[in-house]
Amino acid sequence: MHEWALASTVLGFLFRELGCRKLEHVVIALGELQNIDWEVFRFALKNIAKTEGLEIKHIEFVRKKAKFYCNRCGHEWTLDDVNLSEEEREAIHFVPEAVHAYVKCPKCGSRDFTVVEGRGVELISFAGEGCNVSALRS
Repeated sequence: MHEWALASTVLGFLFRELGCRKLEHVVIALGELQNIDWEVFRFALKNIAKTEGLEIKHIEFVRKKAKFYCNRCGHEWTLDDVNLSEEEREAIHFVPEAVHAYVKCPKCGSRDFTVVEGRGVELISFAGEGCNVSALRS
């Protein structure tokens, strides 16, 4: 499950890179293409933090819808505009770049498109003790 690896990376950034000792809250955007199980991710964040003697009081997730732009005809669309099977969604979940193998522009049929939004994990905001936010600027 890549939720555990992602949780470890997020915590490494917050606690090791920024030096946070305790987090009151953290807001994390999860890209639709990642298809992350929110409860597994929350469980992983809490348990990895606890194992390392750290604490996160409140975790909030925001879903970032996948948005695409066709480089051929300029059409913009979302994942809701295409029909994907569960198997195709699962393949994209593990390798988001695979979206180009399963999705094409609904207007012109091209596979030459850009994923504008909806990939990865993004730290939106956080508040806690000992966080060196000046490290974000360097």
